[in-house]
Amino acid sequence: MSNTYATNRPDITLELAFVSTKMVHMKISREDVMKVAELAHLGLSPDEVETYGRQLDEILAYVDKLKELDVSKVEPMAQVLHAPAGHGDKESHPELREDTLRASGVVGDVLGRAPEAEKPFFRVPKVIER
Repeated sequence: MSNTYATNRPDITLELAFVSTKMVHMKISREDVMKVAELAHLGLSPDEVETYGRQLDEILAYVDKLKELDVSKVEPMAQVLHAPAGHGDKESHPELREDTLRASGVVGDVLGRAPEAEKPFFRVPKVIER
């Protein structure tokens, strides 16, 4: 099943194929899903392992389908939400400000409240048990 979609550029259309949930060859093995779950410290039931394996496989199949698109006429975008730097009002988009080092003024207060502090660090209790 595929659909064709128009874009905001008249010279580009996208044809997307929707992948069936019944896949013959899975790219993601059960062991892969369990390894990712272990790295993320997730305890998954056998049903969840199967579900997430199918979902990850569908995502990879979709990415493979996207790789088939001809994007040679699409200009690269550096900023997808706002006008490029130098255009528009920087006051309304503080995320576009210059990246300059500034003192935060809270280091002393934070270290003063920490139970085990030695500038500029403080020790915290271990929270991950393996």
